[in-house]
Amino acid sequence: LRDTRFSNTAPVQHLWRVLEPRVEGVRRDLADEFGCDPEEIAITRNASEAMEILISGIPLQSGDEVIVTAQNYDRMLTTWAQRAKRDGVVVRTLSFSLPTSDDVVLALIRSAITPRTRVIEMPHLTNWTGQPMPIAEVIALARPLGIDVFVDGAQTFAHTPVSRGALDCDYYATSLHKWLLAPLGTGFLYVRRSKIRDIWPLMAAPAERENDIRKFEEIGTHPAAPHNAIALALAFHRTIQTKKLARLRFLRDRWVRALAEDSRVHVRTPLDDPRSGAIALVEIEGLDTVKLAEWLWSRHRIVTSAIAFGGVTGVRVTPNIFTTLAEIDLLTDAVRTALH
Repeated sequence: LRDTRFSNTAPVQHLWRVLEPRVEGVRRDLADEFGCDPEEIAITRNASEAMEILISGIPLQSGDEVIVTAQNYDRMLTTWAQRAKRDGVVVRTLSFSLPTSDDVVLALIRSAITPRTRVIEMPHLTNWTGQPMPIAEVIALARPLGIDVFVDGAQTFAHTPVSRGALDCDYYATSLHKWLLAPLGTGFLYVRRSKIRDIWPLMAAPAERENDIRKFEEIGTHPAAPHNAIALALAFHRTIQTKKLARLRFLRDRWVRALAEDSRVHVRTPLDDPRSGAIALVEIEGLDTVKLAEWLWSRHRIVTSAIAFGGVTGVRVTPNIFTTLAEIDLLTDAVRTALH
């Protein structure tokens, strides 16, 4: 709020000459955390913007094929649908039951690849159920075939262990208002330096920036305060990260395993997968998902998400580090009441 007011009093001086240059320190901090060169990190407003830069910006021709999954984020599927309509790109959508295994996912992808396949786009961790995807293995499969892999990491950065080195990825996008607890309107896009030239920005950039990661930040006048605050969020994250994931899994297991004692509750999240985190979804026999979510909010002020997408149905609950045990137990008791 202070920096926003400061910007508005004299935008030319305060925004562009004082506050905006601080983004370079944020870029270095994010690169250090992700394990890459700062010249490979673009600061975006969210994962959707970062992913749409990739999906809309990669050169594709009519008949070129793209592989996605039914569990991809819906905004990404909409963007691919637009490319299909605009450019004649063929989008192949893979479906599988959740939870699933790496072997099932890899087998489906392998069977879907053709000589026309140019891109595979997948979430690192599905936002619908918290299912981890075998991204490093998909990249190892695709790269020798000349296929690019776009990683939607909206749910993994600052949540579950992730780094450029572990994935060996060329492209990765994430939001920072989720698990890093940075302000709304913050995210980043990683593009391997050798790939930057090939991706068109969403908004035109000067010709001299063709190989510059900053070409993806050409969005016109925007507030500097949100992206500058990323540095503070990162500093806080680093003080708690050794215990953060353990607490998130503890909170998740406290409500999921308690409810799973009822045979009508079916867990659609692989709780014992070490790559999973706070997100979990349960499907409950005999209860309407939408009505249950509405009742939990109206009666108890408990925020959940009613999911019915890509063959997945259920109630998703996503605690964060600030969620208390009393709040978790209130959820458990409320659902038990609804069951009886």
